[in-house]
Amino acid sequence: MSLSAEFGTQLGRFLLDTELGRSWLITAILASVVTVLAFAVRSYGAVLITTVVAIISLIPMATQGHSGELANHDPAVMSLVLHVISAAIWLGGLILLVVARPISSPHELENLLRRCSTVALIAFIGVAVSGYVRALTALGRWEELASPYGIILLTKIGALLVMGVLGAAYRRRLIAKANGGRGAFWMIVGVELGFMGIASGAAAALARTAAPADTITLPQNTAAEILTDAPVPVALTLQRWFTAWSPDLLWVLVAGFGIVFYLVGVRRARRRGYPWPAQRTISWIAGMGALLWTTSGPIAAYDDSLISMRFLSFALLSLAIPLLLVFAAPVTLATLVTHPRDDGSRGPREWLLWAAHSPLARFTLRPVVAAALFATSLWLFHYSDLFRWSLYDQLGAEWMISQLLVTGCLFVRSLSPNASTTPEGRWRLASLTALTGVAAFFGIATITRSDLIVAEWFGAMGRTWGPTPLRDQALAGAATLMIAGALAILTGISVLHTKRNNRPTGSTPVPVVRKDPHL
Repeated sequence: MSLSAEFGTQLGRFLLDTELGRSWLITAILASVVTVLAFAVRSYGAVLITTVVAIISLIPMATQGHSGELANHDPAVMSLVLHVISAAIWLGGLILLVVARPISSPHELENLLRRCSTVALIAFIGVAVSGYVRALTALGRWEELASPYGIILLTKIGALLVMGVLGAAYRRRLIAKANGGRGAFWMIVGVELGFMGIASGAAAALARTAAPADTITLPQNTAAEILTDAPVPVALTLQRWFTAWSPDLLWVLVAGFGIVFYLVGVRRARRRGYPWPAQRTISWIAGMGALLWTTSGPIAAYDDSLISMRFLSFALLSLAIPLLLVFAAPVTLATLVTHPRDDGSRGPREWLLWAAHSPLARFTLRPVVAAALFATSLWLFHYSDLFRWSLYDQLGAEWMISQLLVTGCLFVRSLSPNASTTPEGRWRLASLTALTGVAAFFGIATITRSDLIVAEWFGAMGRTWGPTPLRDQALAGAATLMIAGALAILTGISVLHTKRNNRPTGSTPVPVVRKDPHL
């Protein structure tokens, strides 16, 4: 290898002009930032930022593990991203145990093992599910398990299963013994690191072995196949509203973990004598079910071909689903049933309370600010290139879903009907009224537009069924008008609540509704 000027020029072109080079460059820069922050910061907030940057640094290279010109691109990319992140968290927990062992007392070590085992269980599920999805996208037939890729995959699955069994065993039996001597601790860490090494070696071999499905290049004879790596779906019939399925692994895991953790929390609350309203549990399950249906059901199966489906998902994610989730008060439940820590560290309960009472949370939950964020989401979805990014890039689509949910939940949480006669309550009513008008404006503007939004995408699908692209765009505007209608209903409810609170003394008293301090 020569370190001449020509080599430097070629290296620069590789790092800046190729997708793989840019991924390596971004990864190296973020890794350097994480390394510096790990030694430089000690406060809770700075450590949280370092953790987020560390997770983000894993994404660029994970997206390079599957070619965009091969089959099952989007599911494969998302499964690899979640697989790498889950494995990194799992391995990082084990390394943390090794580093913290010499400076921890027996009691602290036992607590650390219990906490790490909980995180490891969640990471194990993430690794297992994402690995299973990746196997489905890599293998087309059972016979392909006998291929070199299939044999390595079976080796990795075997190591993963052994680690799962060991995790269950040491969580039940060995953790209590770990503070009694060094032998039990190093048996836990050593055996798991050994099998994790086998799984990691198999993963490295898989990355260098062509998967059977990845050796089949899609024909890409139409614009739809070039843009979406799939042909135009069949006509959207009534039956397809119940049978069409395009799972998004990220939100499948979010919905699954969300329902399980919430039900566990309800069970703990009732065991401790805190009655938890059944309607809140139903609301949470309905909200998570609606999230799963929106991100992985018929809407997801057709939102690449129909702009109306994109806008319908926008309406559900920004308002309908947040209404269900906020009513379920998950943060209140979590802080009620999660054990507080007395050792100076922060656990889930402490982080939730910090987030709920932080200056940023108080600022964003002001009615005017929350309404402005909601209106910004409307503008981004209609007129910015971020909408185009969500079509062309799977990570952009995940960002759009996350942003809609967060801004929607903040907006709904800011609409607490209590104290509607206060200045803040009047600002809330004014914000609702203005936002209703803004949503109606965007809906009418979309219906009456003569040009097509992202015309090179929706205009090039080549559908032979359903409405024309411009007619479908008018239906998309109707979905935005649904948001305006829902906001108008919320405005009416706010007005009625204000009138009830302004009744003169001596009128029928209004029952006091308990206000939850959190979501």
